[in-house]
Amino acid sequence: MKSHNLLIAILFAGILVISSCGSNSSGSENRAEDIHGAVISDDMAAVEMYISNGGDLNVRDPFGGSSPLISAAVFGKPEMAKVLLEAGADINFQNNEGSTALHTAAFFCRPEIVRILLDNGADKTITNKYGGTAYDNVRGSFDEMKDSYDMMGTMLGPMGLTLDYDYIKKTRPEIAAMLRP
Repeated sequence: MKSHNLLIAILFAGILVISSCGSNSSGSENRAEDIHGAVISDDMAAVEMYISNGGDLNVRDPFGGSSPLISAAVFGKPEMAKVLLEAGADINFQNNEGSTALHTAAFFCRPEIVRILLDNGADKTITNKYGGTAYDNVRGSFDEMKDSYDMMGTMLGPMGLTLDYDYIKKTRPEIAAMLRP
């Protein structure tokens, strides 16, 4: 049950990232869409311009409150994660569901990003609103979570998310070992 609640939080965050990047907002919401969209599309020049212009590195997407660093974790953008962290992004920033970039990188089996986050002091004891840590996102078997990965692949696929199930099956235990309390 606990892992089911964690999954709901991650799914909610993913839906919110999709919604924020596709909406037509104005003002600060446009700036959030710009930076989140630049991270997702791997537009390093736009991210660097945003940073040099003093943009808020922890700007919440307008729907789920995810940060650009969380977007980098979802879409497997380690270079973006490094640049955002070097520029001062909050490594332990929590979205509206309480999930951090570490929660997200763990779930999506992004070992390079998990390592970057841990090496930069990410707190692996942070729990989301459902009481789950990043470790809780990968401690169970892939088979228990396959439907969730299917759903995420369907929802985020149009934005460029690809999920390699063989890789995820192999990597979940490795990430769990990195995060084990």
